[in-house]
Amino acid sequence: MSSSQRAEGSHGFFKQYISRRNSLMDFIIQFERALSHQCQKELVADHVDAFEVAQCILPMPMNKQMATLYTRTMFQKFEQELIQSTACFLELKTEDASKVVFNVSERKNWETRVAEVVYVKDSDHASCSCKRFEFVGIICKHILALFRRDHIEYMPDKYILKRWKKTAKSGLVSDANGNEIKDSADPGLLIKRSTMSRLASDVVEDALMSEEGCELLSEILKNLQVKLKLLKDGPSNNEVGGSSSQTQYMKDPKRVRCKGRSKRVMRAKEKAMKRGIRHCRECGHIGHDRRQCPRNFNTP
Repeated sequence: MSSSQRAEGSHGFFKQYISRRNSLMDFIIQFERALSHQCQKELVADHVDAFEVAQCILPMPMNKQMATLYTRTMFQKFEQELIQSTACFLELKTEDASKVVFNVSERKNWETRVAEVVYVKDSDHASCSCKRFEFVGIICKHILALFRRDHIEYMPDKYILKRWKKTAKSGLVSDANGNEIKDSADPGLLIKRSTMSRLASDVVEDALMSEEGCELLSEILKNLQVKLKLLKDGPSNNEVGGSSSQTQYMKDPKRVRCKGRSKRVMRAKEKAMKRGIRHCRECGHIGHDRRQCPRNFNTP
């Protein structure tokens, strides 16, 4: 990916939270909120992968295998490829001592599309002209059709990339200097979330049995929410140090006039016309000034 594509992806994400009308402080708050929401979504996805099993549409051994290995999102993409592979038809094109070439045809929207699958015998490797495995990292429907033809029930390990597996975070990640990069999320946070989710679900089910229970639970949750907010914000300076300090607020930067064409210098006549019509100070009429007033030329 080029640098511009990465920037466009970041812009598309932050546009959901940030507007051009935001001030500097609003931008900082919304930026932190966006990162928090992103981390929350990642934690929810990790919780789903760790404690839930995806339901398979096709009762095939390979589909069940990938449901236990892939994350939920990547498994759904793989399953769609597996379903579409049932509509593909293979035709032998050429074969020699080193490789076998197949034409895989698929009819979609009254149009027949043909892809070329090459199977190398020595390395026992299959590649497709659609290059989906090289770009996305999952096997395409054309190669899956070849596996079905050869009665391959389980996916070979060389076609399963670690970055799409549930255990992708179990390894060590290092930076350019070789230092380990630790995940910001607590590993035990998923277990705590699961335990509290089950407890909260049981409490809600018990409260729904009566109207008094619902009112009691609502009141307790509101009080608990206030206490958790105070706990999150932390104690004030007066409570910790015993002395008060003046709070400093960050202000928006001064607005600077954008560079561009300056205003045109107006002539004296244009300035007079802009100010309005002038009256004669001698007679009060318009159309002339004091020097050209007719009264100055009247003879006695």
